[in-house]
Amino acid sequence: MPAGYAESARRRIVVDGEPAELVRHQRTDGRNAALGGEHFSTVIAADGRLKGFARMDLDLVGGRLPSRDETRAIAMDFLKLAAPDLLPVLEVSWIEPHDEPLRVSRGGKTENLTLTGMKVKMRNKADGRWMWVIVGADRKVMVFERDIVWVTFPGHRKTEKWLHDAWLAKNGAGLL
Repeated sequence: MPAGYAESARRRIVVDGEPAELVRHQRTDGRNAALGGEHFSTVIAADGRLKGFARMDLDLVGGRLPSRDETRAIAMDFLKLAAPDLLPVLEVSWIEPHDEPLRVSRGGKTENLTLTGMKVKMRNKADGRWMWVIVGADRKVMVFERDIVWVTFPGHRKTEKWLHDAWLAKNGAGLL
């Protein structure tokens, strides 16, 4: 967990029919603590496996993104530590820039900003599910998600988006 964050909420959830736990951490100084703002959140399966995390931080806005080769190396190093079971079964689909929204308050005004990272989208050849690692301009992983069920036509994910504030708001899940 990044420095300057503390647990703000914890709840039991269901991901693709399986039990898991969502834990949200917000900045200890309270900056941008609302839904859509800064947070570090994790989804942990009932067996203790990390299903994903999101690190949405104002410090990640702007900056030079890593190259595709650098992004791939960072992603693989991360997977060696966080999800080594995926390494022998993954197939990289593509590596491209990816945007995530961030709502911040500055000077009494609310702004909608964009966090851009480099996304390595991968497929699990053993079960057909998807995974991705998004690397920020700081050369650290800002998003990781695994075991994502994808509906090929019309082309969207089926797996719940527990790490995404827009999805939480749309589905009435709120801040837990």
